[in-house]
Amino acid sequence: MVPRLLLRAWPRCPAVGPEVPSRRLSAGSGPGQYLQRSIVPTMHYQDSLPRLPIPKLEDTIRRYLNAQKPLLDDGQFRKTEQFCKSFENGIGKELHKQLVAQDKQNKHTSYISGPWFDMYLSARDSVVLNFNPFIAFNPDPKSEYNDQLTRATNMTVSAIRFLKTLRAGLLEPEVFHLNPAKSDTDTFKRLIRFVPSSLSWYGAYLVNAYPLDMSQYFRLFNSTRLPKPSQDELFTDDKARHLLVLRKGNFYIFDVLDQDGNIVSPSEIQAHLKYILSDGSPAPEFPLAYLTSENRDIWAELRQKLLSSGNEEGLRKVDSAVFCLCLDDFPIKDLIHLSHNMLHGDGTNRWFDKSFNLIIAKDGSAAVHFEHSWGDGVAVLRFFNEVFKDSTQTPAITPQSQPATTDSIDAVQKLNFKLSDALKTGITAAKEKFVATMKTLTIDCVQFQRGGKEFLKQQKLSPDAVAQLAFQMAFLRQYGQTVATYESCSTAAFKHGRTETIRPASIYTKRCSEAFVREPSKHSAGELQQMMAECSKYHGQLTKEAAMGQGFDRHLFVLRYLAAAKGIILPEFYLDPAYGQINHNVLSTSTLSSPAVSLGGFAPVVPDGFGIAYAVHDNWIGCNVSSYPGRNAREFLQCVQKAFEDIFDALEGKSIKS
Repeated sequence: MVPRLLLRAWPRCPAVGPEVPSRRLSAGSGPGQYLQRSIVPTMHYQDSLPRLPIPKLEDTIRRYLNAQKPLLDDGQFRKTEQFCKSFENGIGKELHKQLVAQDKQNKHTSYISGPWFDMYLSARDSVVLNFNPFIAFNPDPKSEYNDQLTRATNMTVSAIRFLKTLRAGLLEPEVFHLNPAKSDTDTFKRLIRFVPSSLSWYGAYLVNAYPLDMSQYFRLFNSTRLPKPSQDELFTDDKARHLLVLRKGNFYIFDVLDQDGNIVSPSEIQAHLKYILSDGSPAPEFPLAYLTSENRDIWAELRQKLLSSGNEEGLRKVDSAVFCLCLDDFPIKDLIHLSHNMLHGDGTNRWFDKSFNLIIAKDGSAAVHFEHSWGDGVAVLRFFNEVFKDSTQTPAITPQSQPATTDSIDAVQKLNFKLSDALKTGITAAKEKFVATMKTLTIDCVQFQRGGKEFLKQQKLSPDAVAQLAFQMAFLRQYGQTVATYESCSTAAFKHGRTETIRPASIYTKRCSEAFVREPSKHSAGELQQMMAECSKYHGQLTKEAAMGQGFDRHLFVLRYLAAAKGIILPEFYLDPAYGQINHNVLSTSTLSSPAVSLGGFAPVVPDGFGIAYAVHDNWIGCNVSSYPGRNAREFLQCVQKAFEDIFDALEGKSIKS
């Protein structure tokens, strides 16, 4: 099943701080056009980024077997070992050789990039729940700025500033600094900008800085996934200057950039958004947006009907819009309501195919909901952080700002679509399917307040390893077994890198979980601490390997893709039930951490799974979990809470209660 989520993000340095001591208003032009003016060009490192390595086949097989060990009994494991041996010495060896040769012919990209795009774009399932995640913003630290119109205006202007800064090459390159005191300095930046692009990565590497791939960033704006029979296409039109706004299922557009490419004055944007918010038009009887939640082949067929019914220009406006701003007419009640609303909503007020939807509720609660085929969490999180920072520290308007006295009736165009009976029937069917599916999704969240990153680091444990151990313990307590677990890891340190899988379920987590859950009285706190240290060390190794392109999942995926592309019969290795089982990710997990993020979320990737978004903060740990019928997110979170309590008790030398 497809791994989708957000990322294991490379940390951003410096982080965006939530404390905003004062506010400087930016002018409508001049300095207010850009977020920043980097002295190092945005794409300075892109040409010299290292290429994503193809692991050795024997390493991939060894890592694969290590990941299978906790999931199989001895008999099953021996069979899987046989499949591996035959594959490694036979067809696998041949496919690997072909992959290496093909990779040498395509030095401009990575071996995963093309197959990964194809995997996403040829998937026929709805993008809603199956692929698209969300990330929710923290509230603006100054409460009066959370007024819907104020926040929508400020975030829109900040998003357009990001676009302009990116396109002008003035956005700071994305760099992972291991020693920021040396590399994240003006002195270093003034030097490195004179190093040719073909060598610049090596200059950064010398001071322990790792520039990250930014090839996905251009798809943030003016981009949409278009439904096509059998395989979708990504569409981008960077000449378009208008914003798409959805409210009550109605579509509006207006220009946010003028003919010279300057940002329209914030007071005009504010006036247009105010006009849209005060429009009394009822919700359409047949909301078009439901179609973007359909099976992709059905949606492709209905889109053709839309085009042939005279809606070509309207659809072109939707597809080419800078992005989609969704204004919701109700406040957010609590975190669970927030998750449901930002992950799927009621289906009428999102264009799920857009590269991203910026959603702002009546009370100013805001989130980014994004389509996943074009890019991964690193690009989205960078955009997210910059928009939060800019809109809170350098807002374009204040709550007291008056909208421009402009004629919004002329500037704002409401899009109307001609719907045949067949389209109305299609929308009704899509709505029924959407409503029925969303009813099956449960989301719940928990905040563990006893401690977080600071305490765990004092114990010399990886905070991420501890969170993953807690999920293993929780599932064992609830269901009595160890299952396939997926954690997403970015490979953006390489040219056209995407993601790799960390496999958190290991022989170490299994042993440790069983000790905690099944026989806590048999182990002293010291023994449990020792087991946790082993889990942490091994998890750290897996994380490092994955980030360096040395996992096994992507390699095996591409060898299978290559066999299919060459018309080779599917190798027996892939028919092993154990291969199917390890790719049926019952626990799909993803972490992201940023002071701008309140929480993120996504649906399970399999019907009997959990979708676990989590963040280990300095002094607390947050988990947001989704499930379908047959699994119980609330009970699972109670078991997660118990696991964290037990872990912290053991670390404090206390005995564990059953």
